[in-house]
Amino acid sequence: MKIYNTMSRTKEEFVPIEEGKVRMYVCGPTVYNLIHIGNARPMIFFDSVRRYFEYKGWKVNFVSNFTDVDDKIIKAANAEGVESSVISERYIEECKKDMAGMNVRPATTHPKATEEIGGMIEMIETLIEKGFAYEVNGTVYFRVRNFKEYGKLSGKNLDDLESGSRTLLVTGEDEKEDPMDFVLWKPKKEGEPFWESPWGQGRPGWHIECSVMSKKYLGEEIDIHGGGEDLIFPHHENEIAQSEAASGHAFSHYWMHNAFLNINNVKMSKSLGNFLLVRDISKQYDLSVLRFFMLSAHYRSPLNFSPELMEAAKNGLDRIHTAMVRLKDEAGKGLPGAESQQERAAREAFTYRFEEAMDDDFNTADAISVIFEMVKYANTLDPKETTAEGWDALRANLLQLADILGIEEPKEELLDADIEALIEERQAARKAKNYARADEIRNELAGKGILLEDTKEGVKWKRK
Repeated sequence: MKIYNTMSRTKEEFVPIEEGKVRMYVCGPTVYNLIHIGNARPMIFFDSVRRYFEYKGWKVNFVSNFTDVDDKIIKAANAEGVESSVISERYIEECKKDMAGMNVRPATTHPKATEEIGGMIEMIETLIEKGFAYEVNGTVYFRVRNFKEYGKLSGKNLDDLESGSRTLLVTGEDEKEDPMDFVLWKPKKEGEPFWESPWGQGRPGWHIECSVMSKKYLGEEIDIHGGGEDLIFPHHENEIAQSEAASGHAFSHYWMHNAFLNINNVKMSKSLGNFLLVRDISKQYDLSVLRFFMLSAHYRSPLNFSPELMEAAKNGLDRIHTAMVRLKDEAGKGLPGAESQQERAAREAFTYRFEEAMDDDFNTADAISVIFEMVKYANTLDPKETTAEGWDALRANLLQLADILGIEEPKEELLDADIEALIEERQAARKAKNYARADEIRNELAGKGILLEDTKEGVKWKRK
């Protein structure tokens, strides 16, 4: 299995710290609002990474945090006149709902920053003792220049970075020894949550949180650290500096970063009015479609979101679901006897190519192509000419591979294609003045949670 390591900028053979085990940390969201589709991409992708490791028999300790103390959370809390914890707990629960909708499994551990303050204080004390940090009037800073390898992940040069940061010292707004030094602990301000520390009442800086949570739940040295490419600098660069300065050895062996998500070929931002929440998408599509769409491109490729591409994803997922339903409905109807050598060979060839794609830096786009070929093959089979055992083995194999991508066999409900067919039949019945049949179809759909709305543009429908 090969992984593209952002640190080395090459694909490397994955060699775990401990045989058969994977320690993986992925930066989670700051919970001040509902999650947006940019948050969704790493959630979905790294969930499939975890699933693939588990499919291959690895034991995965997967940690993804919730940042529940932050300026944005405090601002939202002050606007509502409530404690910060009210905002963070509300949106942690909402985030979990969206994750469930996208079929993202809960992490082994979902630590919250506010519950790990003691560990943060301990790491900061260690950094001060080792000369990597210093305190000024209640603020603790990390001495970037004392960490000689600073910039090794992002490829940024300290001198170039400093030339763009000199104004920090000139303005007098900062008491840093060096403009590149970053905050580990900040003193409290009026109306903000705070904790007691050796440097007075205050709260941690953002970067120290992930270093401490990763260390506590995975150990000082981990296999994989992941997140969006926007976190490479400064967040992950700073994590490396403080973690390795404190421990004296490597922090993460592999760094994985997913590329940006654009909306209609434009970067997503609130100012442009193209900021899409996962909850917005759920009003138009089942979130399984969003997941399928996200995995249809390689994770290191920029991904463009558009209504047309979402429709294409919906149609593609429907094809897979339709094949799954047929394989289930026709189960047990095949020829007696064991799975034939030809049937097994065809099935195993699909599995081999799927694993080949995933072993090559988790290429979900190619893996999905194999799933489509498997579906096409399944659609050509006649249960009367296939052994029952071969039919069932193919179905089980398809479900197993699809599950790695988070694609589930449809529950006992109508597929979109079935709904559209019934709507067409209803329209034909109305045209023929067979209103009894038209009403019968409407009631049948309503009984299965499908609501119809007759509009000037035609019939629209939605699931309850």
